[in-house]
Amino acid sequence: MAGARRAPAPRLMRAALAAADRGFWVFPLGPGSKKPALPKINWQHLATRDPEVIARAWRKAAFNIGIACGPSRLLVLDLDPSHGDRPPPEWEGARHGRDVLARLTAARQVPYPLHTYRVATPSGGEHLYFAAPETPELGNSSGRLGWRIDTRGAGGYVVGAGSVSRSGHPYQLLDDRPPAPPPDWLITALTPPPLPSPTTVNLAEVRVNAYVRAALVKQVERIMAAPRGQRHDTLLSAAGSIGRLVGAGLLTRDDAHRVLSAAADSHIGIDEFTEHEAERVISDGLDFGIAHPRHINLH
Repeated sequence: MAGARRAPAPRLMRAALAAADRGFWVFPLGPGSKKPALPKINWQHLATRDPEVIARAWRKAAFNIGIACGPSRLLVLDLDPSHGDRPPPEWEGARHGRDVLARLTAARQVPYPLHTYRVATPSGGEHLYFAAPETPELGNSSGRLGWRIDTRGAGGYVVGAGSVSRSGHPYQLLDDRPPAPPPDWLITALTPPPLPSPTTVNLAEVRVNAYVRAALVKQVERIMAAPRGQRHDTLLSAAGSIGRLVGAGLLTRDDAHRVLSAAADSHIGIDEFTEHEAERVISDGLDFGIAHPRHINLH
């Protein structure tokens, strides 16, 4: 009918379009979910600010809104409640990531970073958005700042305002001002330490011949240079390679484990890579390599 009004866009579509208009790169999460709607497709390839692409996608379903932090140039602090867990001794008395952040700022005698884009999560948590610095590139972390504080940056995403949990509770916008630059202390605290050189992994204590030493140096260099997203596979491969030397009787398992652990230490605590994961991967790789020894004639 001529002159008829077009039906308003669905609420979640409007929220996705508003996020894109703000400069955020968005992609669809499953309805009521935190996970990408199309798990077989790399969500980073789906992120867009194109309103036509967004409208077309959100017409298909009531998707939640994923915000890709890297292309959006965002660093997001994810502050969670305790969920009934007791804090570790150094954070005794804290009941929320907000309490921990308040202690961190008080210890540095700087203001609590309140005046920025903020979103309340259905679980009682809070997302504080900051404009990511040009350098250094800050990725994801889990507990690096303190108990119940995670961060999302390059390579990560958050659930955007307007989304809902499966029970229908919203991600509610608390402050719609533009994301503020992160305070200097926060950048410093989240900046990964420089990667050590292979010479800092003490190979002098490992009594092996020149061939085995060269192999250790090669694998240490591989581990230390492993980029984000490839650390698990690189460490597993390196441990397997060194394990074959152990299986051949050219190196003890203890020495191999010590060298591999020292090399992996440079990644611990960065982008949620934990000491527990490193230890498990090293053990699995050594077990495989030892079962498939490399027989070498060194004479």
